[in-house]
Amino acid sequence: MEMLAPPWLESLLSTTFFTVCPSHRDAPRSESNMFCLDCISDAFCFYCRSTRHKDHSAIQIRRSSYHDVVRVAEIQKVLDITGVQTYVINSARVLFLNERPQPKSSTSKGVPHLCEICGRSLLDPFRFCSLGCKLARIKNNGDATCNLGSKDDEVGEMREGRLASKEEEELRERGQQEIYTSTLTPPNSNSRRRKGTPQRAPFGS
Repeated sequence: MEMLAPPWLESLLSTTFFTVCPSHRDAPRSESNMFCLDCISDAFCFYCRSTRHKDHSAIQIRRSSYHDVVRVAEIQKVLDITGVQTYVINSARVLFLNERPQPKSSTSKGVPHLCEICGRSLLDPFRFCSLGCKLARIKNNGDATCNLGSKDDEVGEMREGRLASKEEEELRERGQQEIYTSTLTPPNSNSRRRKGTPQRAPFGS
């Protein structure tokens, strides 16, 4: 485990983000959406970053459909993300930190690419849907790594080009997620307008 993943990864995946920072409750940017790779402690806010963690390595966590994501441009500097599915959201390429529950109506039949750990359908021929699933594979089998090492730059560039061309498909997948998470939205008020005795449309002679 020590040789295959950095010591801060498991802590990152188990950290709760987007709570109010206890040190800056009244500040406008008080949400705890930062993680320090040096301290390996709780999440902290923008103000803590510029004071307590000024010279430390830190990454910012973002949200998509109520799930934590991190930008590929940030995480790939400190972690080998090979095999993890990425998505283009709001013009930025990101990946999910942890496994996400699938809609009950979804099915894996006919889906060519599935996560090796949770079975979630993937858009491209990757092995994992999230960093959490990749870490689970490392713990169970040790046949993957999260530590940075020598990489084939040419293969990486080809993969980036393919992902960029997949932007529309990825955004559609995100839209499906948002539809699923919004199933509790109240129905449109137009559906309540039919009251009293309905009038029959006139027939032609």
